[in-house]
Amino acid sequence: MTVSKLKESHKLLAEYKYVPAKVDKGYTNKSLYVNLSGNKIKAKEVTAMMKEKFIGGRGFGLWYLWNAVTPQTKWNDPENEIIISPGPVAGITQYPGAGKSLVVTLSPNTQTVVDSNVGGYFGPLLKFSGWDALEVQGKAENDVVIFIDGSEGVVRVEEAPEEAVDSHLLAEQLTELYADCEEDKRNISVVSAGTAADNTMLGMLNFSFYDPRRKTVRLKQAGRGGIGTVLRDKKIKGIVVKFKGLKGNLNNPADFAKIVNTGVKLHKEINRLDDYQNRMRHNGTTFLAGIMNDYDLLPTCNFKFGSHPEGEKIAAPNWVKMFDAGKADGCWYGCTLACSKVVCGFELKTGPYKGQKVVVDGPEYETIAGVGSNCGIFDRDYILECNFYCDTYGIDTISFGTTTAFIMECYENGIINKEITGGLELNFGSKEAAMELLHQMARGEGFGKIAGLGIKRLKEIFVREYGADAGFLNDIGMEAKGLEYAEYVSKESLVQQAGFGLANKGPQHDEAWLIFMDMVNNQLPTFEDKAEALHYFPMFRTWLGLVGLCKLPWNDIVPESNKDTEEPAKIIEHVQNYVDLFNAVTGQNIDIDGMIRQSEGVYQFQRVFNLRMGFGTREYDKVPYRSMGPVTVEEYQSRQERYDGQLKELLGIDPEGKSTEEKIKLLRKYREEQYEKITDAVYERRGWTKNGVPKLETLQKFGMDFPELVELVKQHQ
Repeated sequence: MTVSKLKESHKLLAEYKYVPAKVDKGYTNKSLYVNLSGNKIKAKEVTAMMKEKFIGGRGFGLWYLWNAVTPQTKWNDPENEIIISPGPVAGITQYPGAGKSLVVTLSPNTQTVVDSNVGGYFGPLLKFSGWDALEVQGKAENDVVIFIDGSEGVVRVEEAPEEAVDSHLLAEQLTELYADCEEDKRNISVVSAGTAADNTMLGMLNFSFYDPRRKTVRLKQAGRGGIGTVLRDKKIKGIVVKFKGLKGNLNNPADFAKIVNTGVKLHKEINRLDDYQNRMRHNGTTFLAGIMNDYDLLPTCNFKFGSHPEGEKIAAPNWVKMFDAGKADGCWYGCTLACSKVVCGFELKTGPYKGQKVVVDGPEYETIAGVGSNCGIFDRDYILECNFYCDTYGIDTISFGTTTAFIMECYENGIINKEITGGLELNFGSKEAAMELLHQMARGEGFGKIAGLGIKRLKEIFVREYGADAGFLNDIGMEAKGLEYAEYVSKESLVQQAGFGLANKGPQHDEAWLIFMDMVNNQLPTFEDKAEALHYFPMFRTWLGLVGLCKLPWNDIVPESNKDTEEPAKIIEHVQNYVDLFNAVTGQNIDIDGMIRQSEGVYQFQRVFNLRMGFGTREYDKVPYRSMGPVTVEEYQSRQERYDGQLKELLGIDPEGKSTEEKIKLLRKYREEQYEKITDAVYERRGWTKNGVPKLETLQKFGMDFPELVELVKQHQ
């Protein structure tokens, strides 16, 4: 359908005109509220309290959602919200990785609050259009587009019956629809999901940006927690922001020169060191695949193993040959780290777009490991095809990969069979069956409709309907809090086990990615080091999501002098860069300790939010045993020398003469005790009770002693 026909099909449901607020020291001091149930649009004040206690980004999202829902609210109730907020530093163009947005909602997967970070242009353009945050509440009767024009000062809700739902088509259509000309396409960003978000609990959001060198719309993902499912449940096809006149000083910072100087310093480091370190400008995040395989950390066959002889097939050098190289690859202006890789002209072999040549954004490491090695598949063309369809269908590649791997292990163990799967032979390595499962998920048909419920619900179904052993499924079902595991084997890393298990939203690496510093760089050798890391790093990485910054420029490029610092794992020089940027934008004068205090307050608030929704205690911080150690005889025997050695050295037990089952039991007892021990240590460090509840004095310490929070905590003391 032509652009003019699409325009004609739109029906205006609501319009709100405004004078865009000017950004002052990183804030517009306004947020935009849209309620689709009554087609109401209004501006809200961003208060001084919000900026002081919640900072921006994830913090603003948590605060707005807290005030929108009740303890009884479910993810698909009209009062649930989707909040998108970029944070005060987001939108600067002088420092790499400054285009991040945070999305917050109640999750279909976890039944409580979830946040997800994403790149692309939407967050900065939203801010420059006059808004520190966007709140969307209610449900439309029919598919709608929310259009925010920051240049003209108008917000519209328009019924949009004719556009596609799948993101690679919809983002192009809406970009064409609202752009005045080819050059204007760079001023537009679209948030969308896809048909799988209509039919699964694993839906994710795509945030678009226009690539003028390749003349195509590209996509970045807010992947975790089923946020795309919430978007489609609200009958939103897309959210579009348009802003003209982008300049490098639109944040109106307090000290522009300091921002420039801090950025120049890092740009020089990248230019000097990247080719000798992770080669992000060449490899993107694919460099991790080879390293994880070499260090026995690459999830293989539902996290049973950490490496595979075919692992080299999905290592960085093989992806680099497929990338469209030689053109800028940043997902926001000024990012010289340029990790956002792309494959152009890829011909699809399956599905509704079979035979078409498409652009594939990625693959990122998590996708390679999730839909690839974790499913026992080492075929690059399959990984790219799966990557494309997950993106356009609006389904999280991590949850799809981890869920499919779980299903494959259940299939190979006879828990489910071809009769149950509708003929799909879901063995490890079955790329054709995996692709068909994905297409079924998108259509909401066959076994794909069941698979799209995610691991937590699948375990319940397999026990109830097929008589599966609940204990075994809980051991191998790689989810915690209802969220599927990100793609790292944590069996030999106690700190990463707890990093996954104790994360507020579930086992996602963006909160506590400690596997590399623990297992590759050996920077956390003692128990005390691990416990302290599980305090500091989640707080530090929370802060990046409060202000709108990407973590990759923190530790994927490292100063030459870092190895000589007292705490090389922290990369303090880069942490200081972030503090300098925050102070330069906002005019404040925090130090590194002040940064962590800002995060701690928001982190405590999110923990109590979980408590409010019926979660947030110790029982919900349990993890599947496979994340701690070997569940099956096959697993133990694949690393028998390692595990037998641990029985001798750590437990003083001679494994000679013992059956593998006996040795598994002995090792399990020890590792589960270690997990409980680290949990106790982290709870104490975070100021929580033995049951994982923030203490009253902890809330008071960080200024989060709001009456409702205090009352909740008192009930659990």
